[in-house]
Amino acid sequence: MMKREVKHRVLILGASGFLGGAIYKELCSYFKTFGTYNTSNKEHEKNKHFFQYNMEEDDVYEILEIVKPTIVISTLRGDFSAQLVAHQHLAEYVFTNKIKLIFISSANVFDAYSKYPSYETDKTLSNSIYGHFKIKIENMLLRMPKKQVAILRLPMVFGAQSPRIIEMLENIKEKEPIEVFPNLIMNVTNDIKVTQQVHYIINRNKSGVFHLGSSDLVHHDDFIKEIVDSFEFNNKVTYKNVYTTNDDRYLAVLPKYNLLPKHLQLVSQQIVSELKL
Repeated sequence: MMKREVKHRVLILGASGFLGGAIYKELCSYFKTFGTYNTSNKEHEKNKHFFQYNMEEDDVYEILEIVKPTIVISTLRGDFSAQLVAHQHLAEYVFTNKIKLIFISSANVFDAYSKYPSYETDKTLSNSIYGHFKIKIENMLLRMPKKQVAILRLPMVFGAQSPRIIEMLENIKEKEPIEVFPNLIMNVTNDIKVTQQVHYIINRNKSGVFHLGSSDLVHHDDFIKEIVDSFEFNNKVTYKNVYTTNDDRYLAVLPKYNLLPKHLQLVSQQIVSELKL
């Protein structure tokens, strides 16, 4: 039997999604772990640790009161204004009950800076609606006591069950071209590494801003082609080049201050190798 470290009660908002589900699987053997799901689902309904939660209709307070978590991990997706309200309520609860919130953010909080990679203390600025929205929540959380918040900024996340990979495989099957961005320089990560990093952050009671991407940078088109080549398909795969600018642009989150131990860092090649398995 695996040793249970039951000192925490963890609530994962959005545990039925790709990343939330991966985090749930990683943590549930060690902590009393609960999750929320949006769409009715037999599996989740049977699981006493899962609660149905519709952001636009339900108040997150109700679930917080039932679970009484010591750590909340937010991997929520969906309507931005409903998410904002949910995070406002969440922040109040976290602050009042002196617990901890781990918020999954995105490299898009820097998508207005295209000339270089971004580090933890760089000022956020975004041109996209998605990036703007993530910045709003980040700013709200950064006003809270530092010890109570961890903000994890992720680049593109890959993994065997990730929406990106599933869509690529679907395109190949349907003989549709796969979109690539030749001028985009980015770093990447996968669900396996992110879940281990989250576990470490909980165990070591870490807080602050973390940039959880690969330590190397890749061009989007090269990386996607490398993944597709690793699948070894017999049929010909076509690509559609999408140019948003004539110059190279960066969308990469690199760590400089909040470095995790060596075994929790990764390079892009590991992601390709793990997808092959």
